[in-house]
Amino acid sequence: MKDTLAIGCPVAVLAATGMLCGPVQAVPAEQLTLDTRQFPTVGTVHRHDPRLDALLDPQAAIEVIASGFDWCEGPVWVPDAAAGENGGYLLFSEIPSNTVRRWDEGKGLTVFLKASGFTGPGAYSGEPGSNGLAIDTQGRLVSCEHGDRRLSVLTAGGGKRTLADAFDGKRFNSPNDLTLARNGDIYFTDPPYGLPKQAEDPSRETSFCGVYRWEAATRQVRLVTDQMTRPNGIALSPDERTLYVAQSDGAATLWMAFPVAADGSTGAGRVFKDVTAMGREFRGSCDGLKVDALGNLWATGPGGVHIMAPDGTLLGRIETGQFTSNVAFGGKDGTTLFMTADMHVCRIRTKVSGKR
Repeated sequence: MKDTLAIGCPVAVLAATGMLCGPVQAVPAEQLTLDTRQFPTVGTVHRHDPRLDALLDPQAAIEVIASGFDWCEGPVWVPDAAAGENGGYLLFSEIPSNTVRRWDEGKGLTVFLKASGFTGPGAYSGEPGSNGLAIDTQGRLVSCEHGDRRLSVLTAGGGKRTLADAFDGKRFNSPNDLTLARNGDIYFTDPPYGLPKQAEDPSRETSFCGVYRWEAATRQVRLVTDQMTRPNGIALSPDERTLYVAQSDGAATLWMAFPVAADGSTGAGRVFKDVTAMGREFRGSCDGLKVDALGNLWATGPGGVHIMAPDGTLLGRIETGQFTSNVAFGGKDGTTLFMTADMHVCRIRTKVSGKR
């Protein structure tokens, strides 16, 4: 049994989100990153185009701010004036342990939410917890939940509310990642990775892996596409006219782009960038992604985080040395890129903020 230390989440209503922290939980000692601003560095930044210098300083280092996890995902920065000079804190999912963890600069880790994605009795699968996380227009935490197979929101009182758990009368597979529009609509993906036997699970009801839009005005689920084999990460362009979706399929490793109309509906998609050949040479697949304020994509893929111009040109690649699952912009001024990389949570300073 691993040594543990009891770490409590302060019991306080968080001004920016209106959420309550969870109870005291035991956190493995090797996961603790306490009261420090000096972090080890890993990996390499590969520069493919001189335009990268406007986005990332040549001397920028990849720092490991926390470690010792069993596959982490879904990072999101929570702005919080009460956090003082830090301007907020980071939340991320540790899927196998059914936990959302919180990281504060200079303080380290606390358990924010458990159970994060499966609330039923007994065991469920190897990946029961929440995956993608986001903060909605009301400052609440929205989660893609594997085990409970739903899109949920954490209310001000601390309880969860189901936003959607089915389409056309059939349960989702295991909602994976999400992105929010300014009007409150939520676009999300639904591959089978969280099911106990994944695509072959007998409890599976939806025969395809969908990309969906939860429409805030009607609270209805709309289908974006059922033609992607393994839709995964998802993000909107700054003008919200393009929806980018990653596909984590070894036979077709790529990113798609869908036009978005003024009412939030989507048109036929096109291949934005195909990196299937690269997937044979480098570790990793197309997983999570975010878009910066200038419209560049920061997307996990074979060999780490691909930094791509809006036309698909590869500007650079951040290689952490681990399978990198997802990214999020944050920090006080929004110019820090946080990366979940298997056992690590990493960060690198940037010259551009994320899409607001």
